[in-house]
Formats: sequence, structure tokens, C-alpha cells
Amino acid sequence: MKAYYSDHFVLPLPTGHRFPMEKYSRLRDLVGTLSSVETIEAPAASDTQILYCHDPQYLIKVIEGKLSPQEQKEIGFPWSVKMVERSRRSAGATVAAAKTALEEGIAANLAGGTHHAYRAIGSGFCVFNDSAIAARTLQKEISPHLKIAVIDLDVHQGNGTAAILQNDPSIFTLSIHGENNFPFKKEQSDLDLGLPDGCEDKLYLNALCKALEELESRFKADCIIYLAGADPHEGDRLGRLNLSKEGMRQRDETVFQFALDRKLSVAFSMAGGYGKEIDSTVDIHFQTIQTAVAFQGLY
Repeated sequence: MKAYYSDHFVLPLPTGHRFPMEKYSRLRDLVGTLSSVETIEAPAASDTQILYCHDPQYLIKVIEGKLSPQEQKEIGFPWSVKMVERSRRSAGATVAAAKTALEEGIAANLAGGTHHAYRAIGSGFCVFNDSAIAARTLQKEISPHLKIAVIDLDVHQGNGTAAILQNDPSIFTLSIHGENNFPFKKEQSDLDLGLPDGCEDKLYLNALCKALEELESRFKADCIIYLAGADPHEGDRLGRLNLSKEGMRQRDETVFQFALDRKLSVAFSMAGGYGKEIDSTVDIHFQTIQTAVAFQGLY
């Protein structure tokens, strides 16, 4: 299985910043111990690919460092050249994973899941919306007839993805998230399911199975982009849900099995994860990789 990384493009963040930048390099170190995974440096998303989803003036402001202080605050990162490059690479990794998955069944982005970025603004540690960019790039560069399902299981609603793709019948957006969590103003995905605080394995997994059934009844996908957030885990300090590590494994297995049964390719990204202990977040992400590897051999 191929896994695309961008962790060596590190943002210069101030001491004490709450974004867990370290988790990406630690995850790649673990993934490097798996003989069945080939790690590849992520390509940078091109201006053309980014503009499939983002406003030209926004892209120019990001590239030229002309984001206002308020816009930088909304993103949560101070502007830097490295921020721009990392954001390009993170989006490029999902594009590359999506193209690879069409050929090989499953492929990974060891970062990504930047689903809070809107067409003309960034938000919530997200500059460019990698899932939307990847979906549109497949349609522009592979086939205009591809129908793509974005399955977003980060604990926070994929508000930017929903807004960008809202009027696009060729891409289905599904978000299962904490109802009372950020973003506090939700957008309208094709299918939203907000779960209560403290939600545990059984309720979550039942909800996921029903959501996938509804997805299939409403939309005939050719491929899937899956945001495998670690933040529904009980050890996450921002998640507010209460899934066990085994529940997280079953979540991933359910999505991969759904795809395998229908012979749909899956490109997946790590998305959020803010564990009280960074080790727990890295462990959950690594478990997702291991689960994917087991399924990749079945394609």
C-alpha cells in the first residue's frame, strides 16, 4: 500500500501551540516499520488543482502572505512560506492517494483531512480543502463521469467540504460528527449525523452502518475519500465522544469492508486527533493504517 507524507514540511509554530504537529512524523516512523507500506513524499497540489475548489483571490492572498490578522486567526496558524508549502503538500497527498487508489484499491495520506477550509477562507487549522480538491481533480484529470463519496468521520463536521460541494450532485458528502462540537454553525452535507456527547461504540457503529446504507440507497459511488479522524476516541481532549480503541478499529473496518464489497477504491486521510497523550492519537492513526493494509491485500 502506498502512503503519502508531508511531515517534513514543518510549520514554525509558537511554543505551546495546541496543534499536534509532532504526530505526523511519529506516525511516519511507525508506518516505516511496515514492510507492506511504501511511504512516498507528497507532491504539491498545483494552482490549477487548488482552483477547482478555491477562490482565486483567496489563493493569491495565501501565496503572497496577504491574509489579514483575522484570517490567520481563523485558520489558527501564523502565515509563513512553510505554511503555504505544507498546505499544498497536504492537499497534493490526498490527490495522489486518490489517483493511486483507483489503480490499487486503497492508498493513504499520512496527514490531510483539512475539511474546515471553505472556498474563500481557511478555518480550524485548514488552509486548502484536500478532500474537495482531490474529488474535483479526479473528475478533471481522470474522468468527468466519476462519482465520488466523501465519508467524513472526523469528530468535527466537515463544514468547508459541505459548503464547497453543496450543489454538486456528482460528489456525495457524508459527515458523522459530534453534534455539540466545533463548528458551532453547521453546514448542510448531503447526509449529516450529529451524535451526542459521550457517544460510545455501539451507538456510533450502528449510526455508521445506517448512514452507509442510506448513502448506498441515494448515490452510486465509483470511489471513496475517507477522513479517518482519530478524535472520536475516548482519549481525545477535543472530541467529546467516547469510542474505545477497538470501536475505532471497527469503525475503520466497517468503511473499508463497505468499499471492498462494492469494489470501490478508498483514499483515506488521518484528519483530526488531539489526544490528551499524543501517543494515543498516533496509536489510533497507526491502527487505521494497519486495518487498511489488511484490506488492501483483498483487492
